[in-house]
Amino acid sequence: MKNLKAGFVQPADQYKPGVYWYFMDGNMSAETITKDLESMKKAGIGNLIFLEVNVGVPRGTVEFLSNTWTSLFVHAEKEARRLGIEITLGIGPGWTGSGGPWVKPEESMQHLVCSRVIVSADTHDKIVLPVPLPKKPFFGEGSLSAEVKKEWTNYYKDVAVLAFPFTDQKTLIEDDEEKALYYRAPYSSGTVKPYLSSPSNAPGQKNEAIQKSRVLDLTGKMQPDGTLNWSPPSGKWTIMRFGSRNNGAITRPAPVPGLGFEADKFDTTALNHHLNTYVGKLLDKIGKIQKNEQGGLKRLHMDSWEMGAQNWTGNFRKEFLKRRGYDPLKYYPVYSGYTVGSLGESERFLWDLRQTAQELVLENHAQHVKRYAKGHQLSLSIEPYDMNPTADLELGAVADVPMAEFWSKGFGFNSTYSVIEATSIAHVMGKSLVPAEAFTAQDDEGWKQHPGSMKNQGDWAFAAGINRFVYHTFQNQFLPDSLKPGATMGPYGVHWDRSQTWWPMVEAYHTYVSRCQYLLQQGRTVADVLYLTPEGSPLVFVPPASAIAGDVIGDRKGYNFDGCSPGQLMKASVRNHQVVFPGGAAYRLLVLPAYESMTPELLAKIAELIKQGATVVGSPPSRSPSLVDYPNCDRKVASLSKSIWGSANKPAKETYRSHGKGQIIWGGSLSFKFDRLYPFYEETARILKSKKLDEDFHADGPVRYTHRTDDNKDLYFISNTSDKPIKIRAWFRSIKGAPELWNAVSGKISALHEFQTDQSRTLVPLQLDAYESCFILFSKENQWLPSAKSNEITLSSLMTLNGFWDVRFDPKWGGPAHTVFDTLSDWTKNSNEGVKYYSGIASYHKVFDLKSVNQVKGSAALHLDLGQVKNMARVILNGKDLGVLWTAPWRMDISSAVKEKNNELIIEVANLWPNRLIGDEKKPYDGVVNGQWPEWLLKNQPRTSGRYTFTSSQPYKADSPLFESGLIGPVSIVQEVIKEIK
Repeated sequence: MKNLKAGFVQPADQYKPGVYWYFMDGNMSAETITKDLESMKKAGIGNLIFLEVNVGVPRGTVEFLSNTWTSLFVHAEKEARRLGIEITLGIGPGWTGSGGPWVKPEESMQHLVCSRVIVSADTHDKIVLPVPLPKKPFFGEGSLSAEVKKEWTNYYKDVAVLAFPFTDQKTLIEDDEEKALYYRAPYSSGTVKPYLSSPSNAPGQKNEAIQKSRVLDLTGKMQPDGTLNWSPPSGKWTIMRFGSRNNGAITRPAPVPGLGFEADKFDTTALNHHLNTYVGKLLDKIGKIQKNEQGGLKRLHMDSWEMGAQNWTGNFRKEFLKRRGYDPLKYYPVYSGYTVGSLGESERFLWDLRQTAQELVLENHAQHVKRYAKGHQLSLSIEPYDMNPTADLELGAVADVPMAEFWSKGFGFNSTYSVIEATSIAHVMGKSLVPAEAFTAQDDEGWKQHPGSMKNQGDWAFAAGINRFVYHTFQNQFLPDSLKPGATMGPYGVHWDRSQTWWPMVEAYHTYVSRCQYLLQQGRTVADVLYLTPEGSPLVFVPPASAIAGDVIGDRKGYNFDGCSPGQLMKASVRNHQVVFPGGAAYRLLVLPAYESMTPELLAKIAELIKQGATVVGSPPSRSPSLVDYPNCDRKVASLSKSIWGSANKPAKETYRSHGKGQIIWGGSLSFKFDRLYPFYEETARILKSKKLDEDFHADGPVRYTHRTDDNKDLYFISNTSDKPIKIRAWFRSIKGAPELWNAVSGKISALHEFQTDQSRTLVPLQLDAYESCFILFSKENQWLPSAKSNEITLSSLMTLNGFWDVRFDPKWGGPAHTVFDTLSDWTKNSNEGVKYYSGIASYHKVFDLKSVNQVKGSAALHLDLGQVKNMARVILNGKDLGVLWTAPWRMDISSAVKEKNNELIIEVANLWPNRLIGDEKKPYDGVVNGQWPEWLLKNQPRTSGRYTFTSSQPYKADSPLFESGLIGPVSIVQEVIKEIK
């Protein structure tokens, strides 16, 4: 406990938050690299992800991967090592994936495409098969440079020629292009299915389907020019020419010299060429990585999957035959929507196609990058979501560090599903670190976000299982320091860099985040329910909506949950009637998806878990999704299902059936009413309650939670989800000792004496301010007994600091060097335009007396209450820096510094950039035009526009509404009063 407390008060660098450190297409210098890194260190940033992209900023002079560029990367890595900052390197230019101009078309992501002709035995014309056209790139041909487009158009390689008797198929396979992995749109768009339907078992119209026995392989009869040396024996025939084409995926948004094809995700040879050309070149320059050395390059990174899908590679047919046990050749027409054999048979082939593609991505791409990283003393992080053509949980399970992404609420996409996925992966796999690309924002964010505005959403992320924020984005500030807010990632944010107005105060917020992250990486997360996803791909784990309360940042209910992929479940066992994993995760209930198909291998694993003592909720599958060992595979599934469930007919009433030491629960609403793929939360909660298991956490107020545990302690993180102070009674499922309150804002640890316990729970009354959070720790070391008294903390106002304030602004940003405010008020209401449009830090000065201070001090702590602050404040009293306030309660303990006479108070207040940007829009524009820097900047000439700010984006107009700013107050001195209540 002593070490835990010391680590909490002053967390080590490894627990600090990080940033996406973006460089913009050749705009970089050694000087600004060092300035950025030193500012990160000072502000409490402990790690970063290094990427160079090309988003909305004129090109710079440093060519990507040139000798100058690589020397600057080496400089950045050495400086990060000096400062103890960890670097994670994206494995390709841009953020998409792994590729570049060095990727040859034959090494790129590929599609199997086709052309078709219909011929008749009555016609004796020469048969010429046209070259198949490529599929359109998902992001359009406009995303391709002229050189890349030429290669995309020209690359083609023949694969096969097939012929079969003409059939007038009226029913093509539904969603065939998605099922055949030609396209996978971003799930974050909200328009993509999280999973494909269970493969149909319908036979279809036999007279429409192509008979497999009549499919002829004519590959050897086609000449290079497409002429086919073959005559149809009788009737009409369809002839299909199949070839390999590039899928149109390119590195995006890469620096111009880094634009090129994405490397083949099925082929280690292509991947090795890419890795050696990009990552290997940098590793050669850096030298051998010292694994135990703090700082410097520590990890490789695969960011959100935005390359779409591929369904072909040079040895795909061979790999398919090896993995599935049958030759896919005669099923090639299914790629383009035809049915071969029957609709059910064709759907099963497509399932096998996607399963083979998934295995190749996992083994030859993700796992290969992981092996490559390990060979260089590096680890691998993966964001396994968005356009991912595999199952997200399966891809993420490969990572040493599974990673998520969430956008600032109200400023962009909803990718919170990735938080559920990454935390599930980490919990099931026993990974202690779960980072998130945090607070990403679109083009309307415009410097609006700040630590206080992000508090509630940040606490949501912590409660959801995230335990490292990696802020998106810290744009390398390559422009002169006089030009602020400076460089941006085009119009996108959130802006988390040294040019922020409040950056000199942000360390206080980062300390809060670091303390939270430190504690949330201890032990393991407690969750009672494990949702199994269906087999197959693409697949996004989407839990029941009823298991989460709230909107975009919805919170877990009293029984927490995780998702689990079939591949992960194969490593599970049962102990004490719980499904357990090698990493320590344990679950009381395994819930199966309402999905008609399951492979015999997965069903056998579930049967084994039930026999060992697991409790499983769900109905029996009726068949296999695959053609492997068909139709025997279906008979195996039916036999296994009967042994577990006893019958394939769903009971009208809820039924408990024993199987070995465990039981299967099904029927009634569990088998007929579903919330997405699973029973409604209330149904699983009812089952857990019937097993005498209390909710893990419950409160009679608006509070979220998460729970981590080990053998000696239980640690709960809780936070007020409302913008008002609350008083609550909270029940915790722990009796490991008396409770303590750990305040991550102040670092203060307090014993709680007011509590009650029963056989399994502890009841603790708590008071929380607006969006306030805390940790409640139950430890076996804490053996004090509950107090018979009940106390309430109230505040008694001793005095209000009325009257004038001496206020000082920075003239560099248009404010008066010195002015007097008769009363505290919003800067935007001031008649002085220098105050009205001011952005930056201003200091408020006042001298005051506090009579009988010694007598007052003796009874309880004294606090300075700032009232309303826009947006952060540092308090300095009698020369002593007491720290920064950035969230409620806006009070600072001044007991150690206050005196009776002539107290010299300084309150430094930082607002946001928008007001100065808006004020400057009244002046002539002198910024970026047509993608070019202004002449005065290029020639280092004085500005003549009269503007104070400069940035590479323009989010505001002269009539945009201003933002409340400054110290609005009232400022008062208050004292805590502990009142005993009956």
